[in-house]
Amino acid sequence: MMVLCASGRSGWQLPPRERGVRPSMTTAGVEEGGAVPRKERLVRVLTERFSPVALAVEDDSALHAGHAGARPGGETHYTVLLVSGAFEGLSRVARHRAVNEAVSAEFAGGLHALSLVLRTPEEQEQEQASGL
Repeated sequence: MMVLCASGRSGWQLPPRERGVRPSMTTAGVEEGGAVPRKERLVRVLTERFSPVALAVEDDSALHAGHAGARPGGETHYTVLLVSGAFEGLSRVARHRAVNEAVSAEFAGGLHALSLVLRTPEEQEQEQASGL
Protein backbone atom coordinates (compact mmCIF):
# COMPACT_ATOMS: atom_id res chain seq x y z
CA MET A 1 0.00 0.00 0.00
CA MET A 2 1.16 3.51 -0.73
CA VAL A 3 0.50 5.90 2.16
CA LEU A 4 1.15 9.57 1.56
CA CYS A 5 0.51 12.58 3.73
CA ALA A 6 0.43 16.14 2.48
CA SER A 7 3.18 18.48 3.51
CA GLY A 8 1.30 21.71 2.96
CA ARG A 9 0.94 22.65 -0.67
CA SER A 10 4.49 21.60 -1.49
CA GLY A 11 3.59 17.99 -2.22
CA TRP A 12 3.26 14.54 -0.70
CA GLN A 13 5.63 12.71 1.58
CA LEU A 14 5.66 9.59 3.73
CA PRO A 15 4.09 10.05 7.17
CA PRO A 16 6.51 10.90 9.97
CA ARG A 17 6.07 7.62 11.83
CA GLU A 18 7.39 4.40 10.41
CA ARG A 19 4.69 2.13 9.07
CA GLY A 20 3.75 -0.74 11.30
CA VAL A 21 4.46 1.07 14.56
CA ARG A 22 1.30 1.01 16.61
CA PRO A 23 1.78 2.56 20.07
CA SER A 24 -0.97 1.64 22.49
CA MET A 25 -3.85 4.07 22.79
CA THR A 26 -4.75 5.30 26.26
CA THR A 27 -7.61 7.67 25.37
CA ALA A 28 -9.15 8.84 22.10
CA GLY A 29 -6.48 10.72 20.20
CA VAL A 30 -3.85 10.42 22.92
CA GLU A 31 -1.10 7.83 22.89
CA GLU A 32 1.36 7.14 25.62
CA GLY A 33 3.84 9.97 25.32
CA GLY A 34 1.47 12.65 23.95
CA ALA A 35 -1.27 13.62 21.54
CA VAL A 36 -1.41 12.05 18.10
CA PRO A 37 -2.06 14.48 15.23
CA ARG A 38 -5.48 14.02 13.63
CA LYS A 39 -3.89 13.31 10.23
CA GLU A 40 -2.08 10.29 11.68
CA ARG A 41 -5.25 9.07 13.36
CA LEU A 42 -7.17 9.38 10.08
CA VAL A 43 -4.47 7.44 8.23
CA ARG A 44 -4.52 4.72 10.89
CA VAL A 45 -8.31 4.31 10.96
CA LEU A 46 -8.71 4.38 7.18
CA THR A 47 -5.85 1.91 6.71
CA GLU A 48 -7.25 -0.51 9.28
CA ARG A 49 -10.81 -0.29 7.97
CA PHE A 50 -10.27 -0.23 4.19
CA SER A 51 -6.83 -1.79 3.50
CA PRO A 52 -6.15 0.80 0.79
CA VAL A 53 -3.77 0.40 -2.12
CA ALA A 54 -3.34 4.19 -2.02
CA LEU A 55 -4.18 6.76 0.63
CA ALA A 56 -3.48 10.49 0.68
CA VAL A 57 -4.58 12.79 3.50
CA GLU A 58 -4.17 16.56 3.29
CA ASP A 59 -4.96 19.04 6.06
CA ASP A 60 -6.83 21.91 4.38
CA SER A 61 -7.70 23.69 7.64
CA ALA A 62 -5.65 26.80 6.86
CA LEU A 63 -7.77 27.36 3.75
CA HIS A 64 -10.88 27.56 5.93
CA ALA A 65 -9.67 29.97 8.61
CA GLY A 66 -12.56 32.15 9.70
CA HIS A 67 -15.17 29.79 8.23
CA ALA A 68 -17.66 27.63 10.08
CA GLY A 69 -16.03 24.82 12.01
CA ALA A 70 -12.50 26.23 11.75
CA ARG A 71 -10.38 26.35 14.90
CA PRO A 72 -7.21 28.33 15.57
CA GLY A 73 -5.18 25.12 15.91
CA GLY A 74 -6.43 23.68 12.62
CA GLU A 75 -7.04 19.94 12.16
CA THR A 76 -10.67 20.57 11.17
CA HIS A 77 -10.82 20.27 7.36
CA TYR A 78 -9.20 17.47 5.32
CA THR A 79 -9.07 16.16 1.77
CA VAL A 80 -8.75 12.38 1.46
CA LEU A 81 -7.98 10.24 -1.58
CA LEU A 82 -8.67 6.60 -0.73
CA VAL A 83 -8.28 3.78 -3.25
CA SER A 84 -9.52 0.43 -1.98
CA GLY A 85 -11.02 -2.80 -3.24
CA ALA A 86 -13.49 -2.46 -0.37
CA PHE A 87 -15.42 0.01 -2.55
CA GLU A 88 -16.14 -2.59 -5.28
CA GLY A 89 -19.88 -2.67 -5.92
CA LEU A 90 -20.67 0.25 -3.61
CA SER A 91 -22.39 3.42 -4.78
CA ARG A 92 -20.75 6.78 -4.23
CA VAL A 93 -23.12 7.48 -1.35
CA ALA A 94 -22.41 4.09 0.28
CA ARG A 95 -18.66 4.72 0.04
CA HIS A 96 -19.00 8.11 1.71
CA ARG A 97 -21.21 6.68 4.44
CA ALA A 98 -18.68 3.93 5.13
CA VAL A 99 -15.80 6.41 5.45
CA ASN A 100 -17.82 8.84 7.57
CA GLU A 101 -18.81 5.99 9.89
CA ALA A 102 -15.18 4.86 10.17
CA VAL A 103 -14.05 8.32 11.28
CA SER A 104 -17.13 9.19 13.36
CA ALA A 105 -15.02 9.53 16.53
CA GLU A 106 -12.99 12.25 14.78
CA PHE A 107 -16.17 14.16 13.88
CA ALA A 108 -17.22 13.91 17.53
CA GLY A 109 -13.81 15.27 18.53
CA GLY A 110 -13.69 18.39 16.38
CA LEU A 111 -13.27 17.27 12.76
CA HIS A 112 -15.57 19.53 10.76
CA ALA A 113 -15.29 18.50 7.10
CA LEU A 114 -13.87 15.84 4.81
CA SER A 115 -13.57 16.20 1.06
CA LEU A 116 -13.51 12.60 -0.15
CA VAL A 117 -12.29 11.03 -3.37
CA LEU A 118 -13.08 7.32 -3.03
CA ARG A 119 -12.14 4.92 -5.82
CA THR A 120 -11.65 1.25 -6.54
CA PRO A 121 -8.21 0.28 -7.88
CA GLU A 122 -9.72 -0.09 -11.36
CA GLU A 123 -11.27 3.39 -11.20
CA GLN A 124 -7.94 4.82 -10.07
CA GLU A 125 -6.16 3.18 -13.01
CA GLN A 126 -8.73 4.68 -15.38
CA GLU A 127 -8.26 8.14 -13.82
CA GLN A 128 -4.49 7.89 -14.16
CA ALA A 129 -4.76 6.67 -17.74
CA SER A 130 -6.96 9.63 -18.64
CA GLY A 131 -4.47 12.07 -17.08
CA LEU A 132 -6.73 13.18 -14.20
